[in-house]
Amino acid sequence: MKFKDLKLTEPILRALSDKNYKKATPIQEKAIPVVLDGSDILGSAQTGTGKTAAFAIPIIQRISQADRDSKKIKLRALIMTPTRELAIQIDENIREYSKYLGLKHLVIFGGVKQGKQVKKLQSGVHILTATPGRLLDLHNQGFVDLNDLKIFVLDEADRMLDMGFIHDIKRLIKLLPRKRQSLFFSATLPKNIIKLSQEILENPVKIEVAQTSSTADTVAQEVYYTNANSKREMLLHIIEQRIDDQVLVFSRTKHGADKIVRFLKSNNFNAAAIHGNKSQNQRQAALKDFKKSQIQIMVATDIASRGIDIDKLQYVINYNIPNIAEDYVHRIGRTGRAGESGLAISICESEENVFIRNVEKLIGRRIPAVEDHPYPQTQQPMTERQKKEFNKEKERKKRERIAQHRARKKEKEERRSSNKSESKSSSRRKDKSGPTPKGKKPWNFKKSRRRKSK
Repeated sequence: MKFKDLKLTEPILRALSDKNYKKATPIQEKAIPVVLDGSDILGSAQTGTGKTAAFAIPIIQRISQADRDSKKIKLRALIMTPTRELAIQIDENIREYSKYLGLKHLVIFGGVKQGKQVKKLQSGVHILTATPGRLLDLHNQGFVDLNDLKIFVLDEADRMLDMGFIHDIKRLIKLLPRKRQSLFFSATLPKNIIKLSQEILENPVKIEVAQTSSTADTVAQEVYYTNANSKREMLLHIIEQRIDDQVLVFSRTKHGADKIVRFLKSNNFNAAAIHGNKSQNQRQAALKDFKKSQIQIMVATDIASRGIDIDKLQYVINYNIPNIAEDYVHRIGRTGRAGESGLAISICESEENVFIRNVEKLIGRRIPAVEDHPYPQTQQPMTERQKKEFNKEKERKKRERIAQHRARKKEKEERRSSNKSESKSSSRRKDKSGPTPKGKKPWNFKKSRRRKSK
């Protein structure tokens, strides 16, 4: 179905035309009429299906029509997201879709000073996109007024719960007006998500454009089985032999992401990492450079990757197989977006074989293995006894490193204190005479010479 058949207004159609959007995706085709009608939605769609436009476009139209004659700017729509990157991406889309309507929109998130965000809130906002912590903080300070809210969107609900935001969401629900339209979107719909949706939604229309926990048909998937000590060389081989454009590489840990970047840079690749230990400014600068194709390889952790929306990103590599199968769906959803083709490659060591089997069980298909490569998997997965011994040795080495670190720290402090005591004793030796006795004036050589000459 074309966008012009969805009863959208001319300014919105013009903005979509500027982005060369002509045909609606299945989630957009089903959700836009329901949102325009004012009904609640329980939506399930994997990432990369055009979900953001499915709720953002009709929200913009409803607010622009309802507040057309209103002189005072009131907060009408609140969109909650789990990560800063996703919040920024949604706000950017809202800006593009509403550019001919003059609606006020804002994104707020933690990790930065609140001054600029507060100033914009005070000047008036129609649509607010936010992360839970910063929103509740600013509401408690009296800067966010939710009394006139008409539409509430909870996006990436499954990730919200994974990140521990359940209590923040429940606190927020109590602050919202009872009479409102609620839109609930999640890539997966496990039991805890269904239970949460029942607390938020009222007689919702269920929209499911693909099988829950499925991956997009436009994404080809492959797995390379290798050994743990060959992973870096395997990654290099894949990038050199298979990748001819930008690529997003996923690491399980922040420390691992930094190590991958250092390795790639040592092999003359332009790479950058994005994860929770980076400041917001560093993350945004890296994302901006990646979007402008100034960085060839972006290495990201799962949480930081939410909201990475690169036009026509063709390649995703899983350097580590996620131990939570649903994360695999989210990861490879960064490519093959909105009908474009993509390739997701996973590098699997022996201890991760079980994770690949869990992923295959979840998505309901077998991932083809690439066997013709120079680093085949020769190691066998560890037995339970071997795992215990390995973890015991790992813990011993960790304690040893901590003890060495503390010893070095203690040695530095002792050296510093001894240097201070030495400097104090030397200053005392210089000033042998000590302070002038009370009641006596210090000897003045010049005055003494004058008296003698007289």
